[in-house]
Amino acid sequence: MTFDFTVYKGSPTGEIFEAQSHRPALTKDEIYIQITHSGVCGTDEHFKWVAQGLGHEGVGVVKAIGPDVKTFKVGDRAGWGYVNETCGVCEHCVAGDWIYCTGGLKQFGDGNTDQGSFGTGAVWRELSLFHIPDSMASDVAAPLMCAGITVFSPLMRYGLKSTDVVGVVGIGGLGHLALQFAKALGCEVVALSGSEEKKEEALRLGAMHFVATKVVKDLKVPRKINHLIVTTSQMPDWQQYDAILAPMASIYPLTITDFETKLEIPFMNFLLTGRKFIGSTVPPKIVYIQMLEFAALHKVKPVIDPFPLTKQGVEDSLKKLDAGKMRYRGVLYAE
Repeated sequence: MTFDFTVYKGSPTGEIFEAQSHRPALTKDEIYIQITHSGVCGTDEHFKWVAQGLGHEGVGVVKAIGPDVKTFKVGDRAGWGYVNETCGVCEHCVAGDWIYCTGGLKQFGDGNTDQGSFGTGAVWRELSLFHIPDSMASDVAAPLMCAGITVFSPLMRYGLKSTDVVGVVGIGGLGHLALQFAKALGCEVVALSGSEEKKEEALRLGAMHFVATKVVKDLKVPRKINHLIVTTSQMPDWQQYDAILAPMASIYPLTITDFETKLEIPFMNFLLTGRKFIGSTVPPKIVYIQMLEFAALHKVKPVIDPFPLTKQGVEDSLKKLDAGKMRYRGVLYAE
């Protein structure tokens, strides 16, 4: 059996085009998924200017499996994120750090570009797919495949303790999930936003304190921040933030930008306080599994802005995202 499916692609003009993709009969550990939901990510905004399939926060139903598939069966729900293929045998893959694969990494924008989660179907290798917990709805799961794992990963991998204070800069697609995860992990949570527009929502989502950074010159918090998650497109004013960061604080800049953007810091101040910036990208697969199970258990859910999974729906969702009006994560629903 061969597979034909619709894919919504970007273009050099930024227009969205509907295209058809084809896959031959499944071999080895390949799985065909009928897509039911897709999250809409800021990275899709960047790639809408490229002639490739868009979307990397996908969830759907397994419709066919290759002969070597071991952990999925027809009818299972499956999700996927940024990485879709690795060699599995280089030192980084063996260590679990598949995003650093040196033997054949394929990821969104850099491999299998004729398909994505903005479409009706896709064929992926088993190693890139994740089971969706039974208690989790598919529309909830979709944004977690990129936005969720992006903020959950640094909270799990760099020594966070429940006695720590977590600061979240920016209350948007990433930030509103970071607030929920940090609260569920037992931390004291501080939300930082330019104005007080999102104060009530931030407090409802898990923040215990709220700081409007453009309203006051001198920032104040009850306890200094040990872990700062930065989800805004621009880095904060580090001189302004100095008063609220603890010695040896860790800072995680998470927003994808262009390769020309520079990171500028007050060098001696960071040196003498022992603070550190940590680059955090796609974590090992086990962290994905832990994230999905943790979110299901603690009812961590994206605030969803719904759109139909059609050409018009893709266009409308990207336009709203670009305008900064998404509240807080767009999800495309197959009709």
